[in-house]
Amino acid sequence: MLKPMQTTSNITQPNTLTTLTACACLGILFFISYAAPAHATLGGDAASVDTDQTSMKVEHAARRSLAMNGSYTVHESTLPSGTRVRQYVSNAGVVFAVSWDGPFIPDLRQLLGLHFDTMVARQAQQSNAGHRSFSQHEADLVIESGGHQRSFAGRAYLKSAIPAGVTEQEIQ
Repeated sequence: MLKPMQTTSNITQPNTLTTLTACACLGILFFISYAAPAHATLGGDAASVDTDQTSMKVEHAARRSLAMNGSYTVHESTLPSGTRVRQYVSNAGVVFAVSWDGPFIPDLRQLLGLHFDTMVARQAQQSNAGHRSFSQHEADLVIESGGHQRSFAGRAYLKSAIPAGVTEQEIQ
């Protein structure tokens, strides 16, 4: 004759201190990951370009106007890596485009701001994700990046923010 088997459970309930510690650690990680805000990002304002250059530890910065009609200004910076970054600012004070070229890709999270997450999501959906070149053309956002070791170039711009009379070919 078989007797019913009695089992004891060794499962313990988590104590409150362990739960609070885990929540605190997750909260700290969340704030650390968002501690360095982007400054002169695509679609941002012109006043933050100087702050952005400081954040990227720019070695050389120059400001020059390229538009014949005076509708925008280009802020060109050279990063410590040797990469040149250009931020195109309209007379309305909006960063409508960024471009880069050099031996290393700059911090695109910093340059693209909120558009960086869109780029990552779209790139993950493509069959060539992780390849050397990337091109994203949407209704308003265009991002193009490519190159090879020690020679990268790219640009990103918002079509709706490009000043009147400026062509996409001027963004280089």
